[in-house]
Amino acid sequence: MKITERQKAVKEFIKNWRGHGYEKGESQKFWIDLLTSVFGVSVSDIANFIFFEEQVKNKIQNKTITNFIDAYIPSTRVMIEQKSNHKNLREPIKQSDGSLLTPFQQAKKYVADLPLSQHPKWIVTCNFDEFLIYDMENPSGEPEQVFLKDLEKDFYRLQFLVDQKNENIRREEEISIQAGKLVGKLYDAISPEYKNPDENSFRSLNILCVRIVFCLYAEDAGLFETRTSFEDYIKGFNLPNLRAGIINLFKALDTKIEDRNKYDETLKSFPYVNGGLFRDEQIEIPNFTQNIVDVIINECAPFNWSEISPTIFGAVFESTLNPETRRKGGMHYTSIENIHKVIDPLFLNDLNAEFDDICSTKIAKQKTEKLHAFQQKLGSLKFLDPACGSGNFLTETYLSLRRLENKVISILNKGERSFGFDEFIKVHINQFYGIEINDFAVTVAKTALWIAESQMVAETEAILSQTIDFLPLTTNAFIIEGNALRMDWATLKDLTPAPLLAGEGELDLFSGFTTQVDGTVHEYDYIMGNPPFVGQAFRTKEQAAEMQAVFAPSTAGGKLDYVAGWYKKAADLIRGTDTECAFVSSNSICQGESVNLLWEDFLTNGIFINFAHATFKWTSESTDAAAVMCVVVGFSYKERKEKLLFASDQKKIVEHINGYLAAAPDVFIKNRSKSINAGTATVVQGSPPADDGKLLMTAAEREGFIKKYPELETVIKPFVGSKEFINDSSYSRYCFWFADAKPSDFQHIKELRERFEFVHDFRLKSPVDRIQKTADKPYLFTQNRQPKTDYLIIPRVSSSKRRYIPIGFLPPDVIASDAAVLVYDATLFEFGLISSNVHNSWM
Repeated sequence: MKITERQKAVKEFIKNWRGHGYEKGESQKFWIDLLTSVFGVSVSDIANFIFFEEQVKNKIQNKTITNFIDAYIPSTRVMIEQKSNHKNLREPIKQSDGSLLTPFQQAKKYVADLPLSQHPKWIVTCNFDEFLIYDMENPSGEPEQVFLKDLEKDFYRLQFLVDQKNENIRREEEISIQAGKLVGKLYDAISPEYKNPDENSFRSLNILCVRIVFCLYAEDAGLFETRTSFEDYIKGFNLPNLRAGIINLFKALDTKIEDRNKYDETLKSFPYVNGGLFRDEQIEIPNFTQNIVDVIINECAPFNWSEISPTIFGAVFESTLNPETRRKGGMHYTSIENIHKVIDPLFLNDLNAEFDDICSTKIAKQKTEKLHAFQQKLGSLKFLDPACGSGNFLTETYLSLRRLENKVISILNKGERSFGFDEFIKVHINQFYGIEINDFAVTVAKTALWIAESQMVAETEAILSQTIDFLPLTTNAFIIEGNALRMDWATLKDLTPAPLLAGEGELDLFSGFTTQVDGTVHEYDYIMGNPPFVGQAFRTKEQAAEMQAVFAPSTAGGKLDYVAGWYKKAADLIRGTDTECAFVSSNSICQGESVNLLWEDFLTNGIFINFAHATFKWTSESTDAAAVMCVVVGFSYKERKEKLLFASDQKKIVEHINGYLAAAPDVFIKNRSKSINAGTATVVQGSPPADDGKLLMTAAEREGFIKKYPELETVIKPFVGSKEFINDSSYSRYCFWFADAKPSDFQHIKELRERFEFVHDFRLKSPVDRIQKTADKPYLFTQNRQPKTDYLIIPRVSSSKRRYIPIGFLPPDVIASDAAVLVYDATLFEFGLISSNVHNSWM
């Protein structure tokens, strides 16, 4: 709901309910009204969203007592205990058995008789005028208080009723982002100490930061002997000896206890970790300064690293990379909310439904057998993310499966005996495969999965009331460094001829080198991820060559965005299997020419789009959030009975989803170079300067040039793109335009020569061939599409909130940039047509 709509709805809700309400007759009306009118729950979905008068049975002295929960919201785990208007929510009320309980105590009594999987995250007590909100992760804390009369300004405090991304997740986000900032400080403190740094130095710096963060996490998570083991170890050295001490610590953590120097007392409190994180890779470790020590001891150590979300932390940890490098690689970080847009409809919703169905089994023996089989199934599933970055998708999937497995464990086990890590836990990180081109991101992804595994073992320990031996690590996540479009996803082997580096044939969990497995063919149940967003026009030579190779013999790869390569590789891999795929990508692959180039081949050769999220705005945990409009497409050769289409937060069950992500038959609109209607006006894109701003200038700079060199007035023209046309009342930008002039006539102007030299060098460095070829004419735009007569300008970028696209006529001496579209020889007829509601509907 829009803010204005919600505020209006809240006012009406307060007006309707102020001063009245009785428990038995109006409770359901009250909550349905609140959820539908204020929080936007669909009226058609309300019956499946909130449940009233759910039975809770309790045996007392061989007698079954039935109680009723006033209301329960399963999706957000909210239990509601409702009382009549003017009842004091903090005072005890006499119960049917004669006991005195407050509404909160009454609700907690119901909780005790529920299965663990149904225990609420929140308990809300309410008397129509007041809400008391109890966070069950802090049941001894004081409840939050919200009054009906204040709901207009406080309605956001009840957002947890409908928002599964609750306060706990928001807190995890805040903690993880704080942790990322500390990593940045650590990175900045260590970086200057590298002497004559090269590529290996920066790689070593990344691994060093990962190792230090692991040690900080391990002591906070109780994996080291004490909660201060690591910081006490650092404090035990003077600065000149600390570097050697750190090297010895890393070596000890990768050495079995029985193989260590038995006389070295400083290291005996540290366990054997295994898993490759501390394996000696000849990484370069510089001298430690007092500044580095201060950052570790005074800033990093006081922080509680055990509370980070590994899913979010992986992304913010990776943000210590150079932001420019990240942009060039096309990497974007996916929020937990967006991850679940993929994994929930892909597999998680079905698994949760299967678990709920098993829990409803009445015969105890059958239920136990089904739960065991279900747990084995969870442990057998295999997942591939072929563009895994810092491992967000894999980590969140692992956490989701383990939470589901812990629900199974809580029912199957009563804690009578102790279990080893592999004896009872069936979901392991070796079910997760990834491909990532950046070596540091590979290390981060593996670390995030390891931390996730550690956290979930702790949750299992709490359920079992038993200690589980976790170290040394026994499972590996198969995250491979490499270019996904040049690799065989089935074997994770690089298909390009290149010499192997150290560790050939061995899969090391934390190796930063290129690693390869033994050629085993891996069969995945699900392929998912967030491939790089690189537009067709911005691909490098190498990326263009990769696309041609992936799509060969078809030439479609030459016109598609880079992300389409992942769709094609996935489609080829899963042919003849039941494997299902889902990717987040820029919405361009489901628009325009991309549909017939990509989806016509897929949809006419047996692929089905089983679910999709139509265009939604990107949200990100990274500090360099991407401003991208995205889609999610779930596809496979196995057709689902029910296909799901999500749009504007609404879910629809549809018969078919086409390449435009519409609930409609397959239609493919072909691209034409010429209009099918003879005599219509020509439409072209404006002229691209490709100059890094050196052929452009501000109005003030224009005045300065003309004042100093009056002869330049004839070659300086107004320059207009989308932004200037929409926002400027007069011309704010100008450009040098030598299409009708001789540059040699102005060679005496030093400033002009310097600008031309810059453009020449800039274009030579471009990864795009056609731009490189224009370097010898740096005084011209790379393409000249400027008309000789008046023309109609249409901004390529405008607000989707506009009823009409702002357009207008311009004279030929106003140069239109490639941020606009031009209509040659336009008349008032074209102007009227493009301005119409009909055209806006088409757009």
